[in-house]
Amino acid sequence: MQNFDRHSVIVAPGRIDHCLAFPWANVAEELCYQVVLLFEFESIDTMKIEWAPIGVPMERRRQTFAMAFLILSFMILSFGSYFFVAAVLFYGSVLWRTIMVIYLVYVYANHRRTHSIMDGNGWKINRNNWLFRHYRDYFPVQLVKTAELPPNKNYILASFPHGILGTGISINMGLDISKWLKLFPQVRPKVATLDQNFLTPIVRGLLRSWGLVSVSKEALVYLLTKSNDPKHNDNRDGFTSNAVAILVGGAQEALDSHPGKYILTLKNRKGFVKMAIRTGSSIVPTFSFGEVDILDQVANPPNSPVRRFQDFVKRITGISPLIPVGRGIFNYSFGFLPNRRRIVQVVGAPIDVVQNDQPDAAYVDKIHKQVIDDLEKMFAKYKDQYIPNSKQDKLIIH
Repeated sequence: MQNFDRHSVIVAPGRIDHCLAFPWANVAEELCYQVVLLFEFESIDTMKIEWAPIGVPMERRRQTFAMAFLILSFMILSFGSYFFVAAVLFYGSVLWRTIMVIYLVYVYANHRRTHSIMDGNGWKINRNNWLFRHYRDYFPVQLVKTAELPPNKNYILASFPHGILGTGISINMGLDISKWLKLFPQVRPKVATLDQNFLTPIVRGLLRSWGLVSVSKEALVYLLTKSNDPKHNDNRDGFTSNAVAILVGGAQEALDSHPGKYILTLKNRKGFVKMAIRTGSSIVPTFSFGEVDILDQVANPPNSPVRRFQDFVKRITGISPLIPVGRGIFNYSFGFLPNRRRIVQVVGAPIDVVQNDQPDAAYVDKIHKQVIDDLEKMFAKYKDQYIPNSKQDKLIIH
């Protein structure tokens, strides 16, 4: 994506004035200009738009449909569920209001008691189906095994980079898990996401049906201390191990996501190491090459007005307000869909730890350094193989 400043192109004054009329414009004026300039630039000369050819193979059309359907569904459900609840509470009949109140109380109480944990792999039909297979093949997303993960212990998969969507681990370990099950038999894949997502009406049920779990301390302890005995009741489904993937860099790392830039937020993230030591779980570094290339975002360099606004919202909500820039359904120049870029999730070798309920700071630092070293070695070893024109790509760890 090309970045523009407010003097680089001629922009219709009315659009800028309208944009700056919003009360938050003084806080994030640059964000407003970037958004307006982005769309104004595309409207200056439609010949600059690269349209999708008519003769696109039907299989690729199916993949694009699957991607558009899932992205739109996620966007609508994330916000629409709250509007639906509000509409029922304010405008519904007494019966529907009563049902909604009971449902909301149940969601809150159940989450407080169980942290919304769902044992097993979720609904099979919801994790291996036509839609998610085409979603995987759209990029495509691949999974590479470099070492065995014995099913006699539990694992924390320290996953990098976050990117805009965290697509690599979401597909390999959350949606279409068929490839994972072939490479790591008896190891149950789990993806950890923000705890507040399980308090969102309707969305909560979908996340649980995909087998996703909360990244809260209580949920992680529950999963990572489960028995590995094949005869245990919890392992009647044939799985004897839990592998929980955590996007360690989180919302902060997402803010640094731009094509070709592998910037990790890790140096001060040691909570996952402490959790591994407390539960005796091995840490498995994983790296998704190509993750940062599927979507760009509005320019937000450090200390810019845009970044300060994003940091402000993130401190309050825990969520980064990103404005992604991708492709459209019928064009390759702009839109909300991710670009077709191969994503390869490389699963490294496990780092074993000595279990200790009270982790020693020096030991935490030692394991943490080993994780960083392994990620650097992994990036150096595989970048030429999985990143096109990788000579300019460097791994930066903050």
